[in-house]
Parts: sequence; structure tokens; C-alpha cells
Amino acid sequence: MTSPESGDYGELRAQLATLTTEAFRPELSEIDRLDTLDIARIMNGEDASVPAAVAAQLPAIAAAIDATAERMARGGRLIYAGAGTAGRLGVLDASECPPTFNTDPADVVGLIAGGPNALVKSVEGAEDSKELAAEDLDGLKPTADDVVVGVSASGRTPYAIGAVEHAKERYGALTIGLSCNADSALAAAADHGIEVVVGPELLTGSTRLKAGTAQKLVLNMLSTITMIRLGKTYGNLMVDVRASNEKLRARSRRIVALATGATDEEIEAALAATDGEVKNAILTILGGVDAPTAADLLTTTDGHLRAALDRARTS
Repeated sequence: MTSPESGDYGELRAQLATLTTEAFRPELSEIDRLDTLDIARIMNGEDASVPAAVAAQLPAIAAAIDATAERMARGGRLIYAGAGTAGRLGVLDASECPPTFNTDPADVVGLIAGGPNALVKSVEGAEDSKELAAEDLDGLKPTADDVVVGVSASGRTPYAIGAVEHAKERYGALTIGLSCNADSALAAAADHGIEVVVGPELLTGSTRLKAGTAQKLVLNMLSTITMIRLGKTYGNLMVDVRASNEKLRARSRRIVALATGATDEEIEAALAATDGEVKNAILTILGGVDAPTAADLLTTTDGHLRAALDRARTS
């Protein structure tokens, strides 16, 4: 009778043994015997090492962001693809762009192996299929202006690699591979490889820990700085915020106040005239123009408030 280890499982075990994210740490082999506070201190120390690992990849991250912003400025989309924790982080980042930057929900999209059900229930087998990734991607009808980001802690997940390969070969899309192991297959498959090597986890192979934190930090950068480059902010103010609830309506007024120093009465009048559009309201106040002119200026400057202000002040 053939042992599983003589076939695929043996090969996979050998492959996993080469990954730093899967490495066993003998010094933590009795961590379950420690006091809770001691375990928490160790875990906190582990987490503190993640930003340095991200910092080592900043040039690669910046290059990927510039390439992404260039594509999105032409109407392209940002599409994340991953499985498990990596997939959920991509969906999370995508879902937060519309309220933060007033993007269309179709502009930043998260694909997770196993579909929406995998967000709340583990569908582990789905990560093994490159074909499933291609099917999910085809459903979005990508173009050459789109950006597809494969996210995988190991850098070997077939779903993430399949999404990147299919996006590049079938559609000519820009591709980014985000992993937490050096010399990963995912980074090799992508136009831009980002490998944040965080080292072995506190719990062997539990990549929802340091690797997940690293991925969240990089995805924060990728979406946020891309939106800054696209003119979705004014300084560090979210001037494209979508005021869809009471908190955000209050925040929109605070943003206008911080940007302009205007009185409450001036702010309310500007927001009323511009149908609640924060960026337009700021332009009417600082640029001394009416609402229709503000809208026209923002259209001609592709939504960049600073450029629109320059034109308003020189016209």
C-alpha cells in the first residue's frame, strides 16, 4: 500500500518545510505552560517586528503603487485575489474604499477562493484551484488597464498564483504578487513582487498572525496611497468621503472646516449648494466660485482639488 507521503502529500510537506512562514520554533515549544501575560508579551514582541519587514519592501511597494495609480487613472480597476486570511483582507480593503474615497464598488474588488461564503466560513479546498481563480476573474471581464493583486502568505497558493497568471496572460493586466516568503512563486509570476518576510509564526504555520498583519499593512498602503495619487485626498483629509451615515455627515463638515477655516454657516451653505460633496464645497469656499463652476473645474482636473484650486485662483 502506498503511503500518502510518497506522493503529493510528501512533496507538499517538503515544500512547506522550506517556507519561513511554516518554520517550527523549538524555543516556543512549551509556550502553553507560560502565564497568560508572558504569552501576551511574547506575541506583542512578535507583532512589533512586522513594520520593519514591511519597511524593507518599501521601494517595491512604492513602484507597485505608482503603476497601479497610472492604470486606475485610465479607468482601470484594482482587483485583489486570495484565499483564507489573505482573501478576507483583500475583500476588507476593497469594501472600505467606497465610504472612504467615494469610489464605485466596482473600482476596487476583492475575490476570495470559495466565494462570499468563505468570508465567514473556512472553504480551505478552494485555494488549491488555479482554474477557480481564472473563472472568478473572468466573471469581472478584466481589461489591460486593470491591476490584479495576488495575496498569499506562503506565496505558493494556487488560487492567488492562478489569478495573477491568468490576468497577465489572458488580459494583459498589471499584476502584483504579495507574499511573506522570499523567492516565492507568486512574486515570480507577477510584474511587481512584494515579499514581506516576517519569519516563523508564534503558532507554527498560523499565517493569520504576523503574515496577516504584514499583508494588512501593505494593502493599506496600496489602496490609500493610490487614492492619494488619484486626488482622492486634500493633504491628509478624506475630501472624497461618502457621507452615508450620521458619523460620516458630521465628519464631512469637520473636513470642510479643517480645510477652509470657514464658519458653520458658510460650511452648511457650501454643502447645501454642492449636494453634500465635500471636495466641491471646499472649492467653492477656497476658490471663491459657485457650485457649477466648482464641478466643472473638478471635472477638468480629474478630481484633483489642488489643481482645481490653482485654476480657480488664476482664472
